[in-house]
Amino acid sequence: MKFETILSMAREMAAKADISGIDFMAVQIDIGGEQPGVFYVEVKDGRISVEPYEYYDRQCRIQISGEDFNLLLQGNLDPVKAFEAGRLKVEGDLDKALVFADLVQNRVKG
Repeated sequence: MKFETILSMAREMAAKADISGIDFMAVQIDIGGEQPGVFYVEVKDGRISVEPYEYYDRQCRIQISGEDFNLLLQGNLDPVKAFEAGRLKVEGDLDKALVFADLVQNRVKG
């Protein structure tokens, strides 16, 4: 899966995400695999942004393959189980990673 496709999917998820109750969140996503890339998801001032850059002041960093990220967005991969299985790695604030997981899961359910 191409990185541009993954970024587009993340932006679609963000456009539908319920960010009420989140004051600030800065999560960097590192996509591994055949088409690697990096982007960040930031919630700030009631808006959500997804940009294809590193976020140096991030609260956490999530490492996942492009295939697994696709499964995550489709609702076919539980983020907690992926973390426990080593398919998803987190550096930094685990609570913010869980907030990000909630955004993804709520988008899938809604």
